[in-house]
Amino acid sequence: MKFAGKGSVGYPFLFSAVYHLQRKRPRDQLAGFFLINHLIKALMNKLLNLVIGICLMLSNLQAQKLTLKWKTDTLLRVPESVLFDHERKTLYVANIDGKPDAKDGAGFISKVNLEGKIENLKWVTGLDAPKGMGLFKSKLYVADLSRVVVIDIPSGKISSKIEIEGAVFLNDITVDKKGSVFISDTRTGKIFTLQGDRAVVYFESTEFKGINGLLAEANDLYVLDFANGSNYKLSSDKKLNKFGVSSEGADGVVAYEKGGYFVSNWHGEIYHMSPSGEAKRILDTKDQKISAADIEYDPKSKLLFVPTFFSNSVMAYEVKE
Repeated sequence: MKFAGKGSVGYPFLFSAVYHLQRKRPRDQLAGFFLINHLIKALMNKLLNLVIGICLMLSNLQAQKLTLKWKTDTLLRVPESVLFDHERKTLYVANIDGKPDAKDGAGFISKVNLEGKIENLKWVTGLDAPKGMGLFKSKLYVADLSRVVVIDIPSGKISSKIEIEGAVFLNDITVDKKGSVFISDTRTGKIFTLQGDRAVVYFESTEFKGINGLLAEANDLYVLDFANGSNYKLSSDKKLNKFGVSSEGADGVVAYEKGGYFVSNWHGEIYHMSPSGEAKRILDTKDQKISAADIEYDPKSKLLFVPTFFSNSVMAYEVKE
């Protein structure tokens, strides 16, 4: 029974306590009780440290692990975003096919199945530099530089193009359960929302240095800042709170059904953000020069879909614990 460090106790300490307790004088017995109390506190501190250590060890053991399940052919062209259509069991992939800020009409949307087969490479064409996407009922919303392109899914045709005044580099889109559409503009630090066939500013802040990923949760928004990796929660009453920090290059965010979020880093990283905002890196492909752009996740299959940008493919990883 030996405890190292300042204030340590050992066998001599215990023997001294027992000796004083056996004495008949009240003063000695009081000293014995004091020593026993000190010994119990020391034991409790050690036990507490042991429990904390075990909890940390179990936390590391339970950390999410990603296992590559499949990779599409490299026929895609600068895939920036992936969105899963649960009803139609289809992945939509936004292909820039050129420079990320070029209005060249070369961008297109692909359809990929859950086994990684490209079913329709150029399902919808005529976009400029499509990035983030959002889905509501039979409509697919696509951020396309200064406009939102609305696609009718059953027909595969563009139904409308909504130009947003003042928009420069629209990047991500999220749609809440009511069908409200939110769009981030990386260059202006604004979040827009659609009102019919026009857009208005929903929120803006000088704290944003380069907002990118959005995720609608109930009445709130989860917001990523590409420039510095900051993760924010924007409440329904427009209060912005910093939730945590992943890393510079923060791109896409999806919810994890067992708690927290998965956040991608364009440079080639995936993080799990705990419910308390702690970041744990679970994938790193930077050395292979494989990007991780605007990700998607399917909780049923446990697959995390990662568009690789310049590597011209989508990679699917199984999430395990």
